[in-house]
Amino acid sequence: MKHLDTAAPPAVDDDVWAETVKDVKKIRPAEEKPSAPLIIGDIRPKIDYAAVRFGNGLERLELNDVDNIDRRTADKFRRGQFKIERRLDLHGLTEAEAHAAVNDFVRTSYLQKRRCILIITGKGLARETDVWYEKKGIIKEAVPAWLNEPELRPLILSFSQAVSEDGGEGAIYVLLRRQRNHQDQTT
Repeated sequence: MKHLDTAAPPAVDDDVWAETVKDVKKIRPAEEKPSAPLIIGDIRPKIDYAAVRFGNGLERLELNDVDNIDRRTADKFRRGQFKIERRLDLHGLTEAEAHAAVNDFVRTSYLQKRRCILIITGKGLARETDVWYEKKGIIKEAVPAWLNEPELRPLILSFSQAVSEDGGEGAIYVLLRRQRNHQDQTT
């Protein structure tokens, strides 16, 4: 077996290097004075509720109710024939987390000009005290109430139980209003 020579390189290399860098001067970076931190406010788009809905006040919606849409559109919506543009799955969330998620999801979907969204609530777990035919989940029962809150209700035309292919009893379709320009409201 041959031994490799691990001795330092010859001094000639040091001389070559010294000759190469003899005219090199160290450049000092310009000192930057610390500036005040840049503070950016909330840049989330805001919903102009005055532009969302005009006319009479809004009534509370129950599951499968509609607000100001024609029968053909309502039937198509209830049969799950609208394209689902966004989905939110609430499985594994606490009630408070689910509430915040639904609020953000609906508002963001409206701002992104989505029309039909799906909220997956799950069917819920039976409690020991429930009668066998009363299997209701806390979140499943709460979502319709959340959709009727003053921040969300003006954005919603209807919500309906999903068809079995989209989650059935464990999911809700939500039909959002179209965003209208101020000029459209005066006509």
